[in-house]
Amino acid sequence: MPPATDNPLLDYLGIRLTEVGLGHCTFEMEVEPRHLNRQGTLQGGVSATLLDAACGYAGLQGEDGALGNAVTLMLTISYLGRVSAGRVRAQATVTRAGRSIYFSSAELLSEAGEKIATAQGTFKRSRSRPGE
Repeated sequence: MPPATDNPLLDYLGIRLTEVGLGHCTFEMEVEPRHLNRQGTLQGGVSATLLDAACGYAGLQGEDGALGNAVTLMLTISYLGRVSAGRVRAQATVTRAGRSIYFSSAELLSEAGEKIATAQGTFKRSRSRPGE
């Protein structure tokens, strides 16, 4: 069973971590009316949150299996399609990693496998959470 996200925003939005490992991650979410914009399609900010989380979490697992922490330095998103219902899945992989900085890319897919959006991001691992 995948670990909990330990992220109140993801929990609030109903975003579930379904898989995480060394260099990869998958999140899923059932699209609900609260996730839609005025045109009745998935809000771009919700898509961005899914992609940001997937790209970020893809680089968090250490050799010991524990999840670390990171902050987003840059995230670029291309919106390619729309979805109004069903389950969406954000799949990410780390494309390159150094000691503290890593790069990852992700796709947001509809239940039918159609590409909704893509993202590329740069992340910096941190030793602790803000406020600690």
